[in-house]
Amino acid sequence: MDLPRSFTIRESSHRLLNPFTPEKLAALGRAVGPAPGTTMLDLACGKGEMLSTWARDHGTTGTGVDISTAFIAAARERAAELGVAERVAFVHGDAAGHVAAEPVGIASCVGATWIGGGPEGTVELLRRSLAPGGVMLVGEPYWRLDPPDQATVAGCHMSAKDDLFSLPGLLEHFGGLGCDVVEMVLADQDSWDRYAAAQWLNVRRWLDANPGDELYGEMRAELDTAPVNHARYQREYLGWGVFALMDR
Repeated sequence: MDLPRSFTIRESSHRLLNPFTPEKLAALGRAVGPAPGTTMLDLACGKGEMLSTWARDHGTTGTGVDISTAFIAAARERAAELGVAERVAFVHGDAAGHVAAEPVGIASCVGATWIGGGPEGTVELLRRSLAPGGVMLVGEPYWRLDPPDQATVAGCHMSAKDDLFSLPGLLEHFGGLGCDVVEMVLADQDSWDRYAAAQWLNVRRWLDANPGDELYGEMRAELDTAPVNHARYQREYLGWGVFALMDR
């Protein structure tokens, strides 16, 4: 059970596996303001940057779950580097269906709502681990601008326009799930650039080091098209944010 290697190649240098900068992650932490000792569960935690930096900065504790063995190893290394390895734990496993043994103060899925089949299923999954009065953090893309045609939709790696909401539509959708939206921090075009462009360099360095690898052709084709695709479609039309939700 693991992610395809293309993910770990593409995001090999990343600490955050989404279009957030460290500054935006820190802003989210300040906005949510967890009290020291707050317990967290982070589903599809990636390299664990949120759990580890919030443990350092806010005194939280928590568990992260991710299907990638490479990302879990990186998360454990990062926790040790920041001196919080005794406060956070990382579990290799499928986050879909994972429920905390004890209710937590913050339950999150930041950028991987496919584990619940979309925002609705992910909110329901997070609720199963949440203590009364707790906060859910959901990272989700949305249409920054209305896509004018199917080429734009496909260029943003979507199958249909209806795959995503607009930002007002997404906030309304959360309300329809019985949630109050109590905070949000949104990616901007610069943070999208930092996420996407770093992937191109990661891929190029991997290509130079692995000319005979079975994935070489696939990754070469990706690098041939990814920069223009990002500039033409994703940078203009695709938004992304983390939304803090509380049950009504």
